[in-house]
Amino acid sequence: MELKLNRPICFFDLETTGIDVARDRIVEISIFKVYPNGNKESKTWLVNPTIPIPPQTTAVHGITNERVANEPTFKELASQIHSMIKDSDLGGFNSDRFDIPLLAEELLRADVDFDMKNRVSVDVQTIFHKKEERTLSAALKFYCGKNLENAHSAAADTMATYEILTAQLDRYPDLENDMKWLSEFTTRKKSVDFAGFIALNNEGKEIFTFGKNKGQLVEEVLEKEPGYYGWIQGADFPLYTKKVLTGIKLRKLNTK
Repeated sequence: MELKLNRPICFFDLETTGIDVARDRIVEISIFKVYPNGNKESKTWLVNPTIPIPPQTTAVHGITNERVANEPTFKELASQIHSMIKDSDLGGFNSDRFDIPLLAEELLRADVDFDMKNRVSVDVQTIFHKKEERTLSAALKFYCGKNLENAHSAAADTMATYEILTAQLDRYPDLENDMKWLSEFTTRKKSVDFAGFIALNNEGKEIFTFGKNKGQLVEEVLEKEPGYYGWIQGADFPLYTKKVLTGIKLRKLNTK
């Protein structure tokens, strides 16, 4: 089944130095872009993360410090990557919890103003887990009858993710071939920032999900505790969380 698209969608996968969204860096990124007219394009970049790749991480994806030593940094690639995805929805495998948050951090560090306001994301892993609850390799075998060669290669994982989604649409008639519907189906929680520090309550208003102000409205906390904003901006929170908080603070100021 071909995807029904109103706009392009970019399936992407990252290989990284680790799993800490705020601290770790990308060492490989592969993007597979599908257009509404059926055209497709694919690009893969090796990236110098500018920090060491731990041996235990190299053991997973096979990318060594020596292999990326002479590759461009993410900052040098950021404009190319953003140009490819800026008009597109995003798709991936566990992308809502890891790949999109980490990509956002890298883009913001490179001074690219990235957000998800005018796009949706489809997390193929969530569809898989809601239906079968297995791994990417098992998903490819189950849905497509294929073995995943070169697992933990960004290009192989990206292509597998795309093939799995099209097969899922064939298998499950209750899945709508619509990116907005699939995005809502694959959303695990109503998080405003990727890291989940700020979420929406039942009334659709932003609340903090951590610390002494857990469950409190963000706007109210910022008004009664002005220093709380400064503390978050100066602490080790993800850049996207800080960006979202700044947006809420400015919105409140503009309504006064």
